[in-house]
Amino acid sequence: MQKRLKNDFLGEAEFCADKQISALIGDAETGGDKHRLMIKIMRNIIENELSERQRQMIGLYYFKRLNIPEIAEMLGVNRSTVSRTLSRGRRNILEKMKYFV
Repeated sequence: MQKRLKNDFLGEAEFCADKQISALIGDAETGGDKHRLMIKIMRNIIENELSERQRQMIGLYYFKRLNIPEIAEMLGVNRSTVSRTLSRGRRNILEKMKYFV
């Protein structure tokens, strides 16, 4: 089974962004009130601040748990397109969330 992300191909900031978003989503059920609020804020940012393509790929990657090659095949785009779009989406999410932390 292929790994979802490989540290070798991600810059340090990108890897940290992925881990932060994954942690928020992964702990959605077990987190406290502050954690649930952060999830709500993040979902609001995803729904209202990202482009349609970023929203689609973020949803497939983090919520449907598909990997980059699977998303690329499903959408009929190149893997690098998926990778770049996810990267921009992550940056947008974290840029907006910094105002709420």
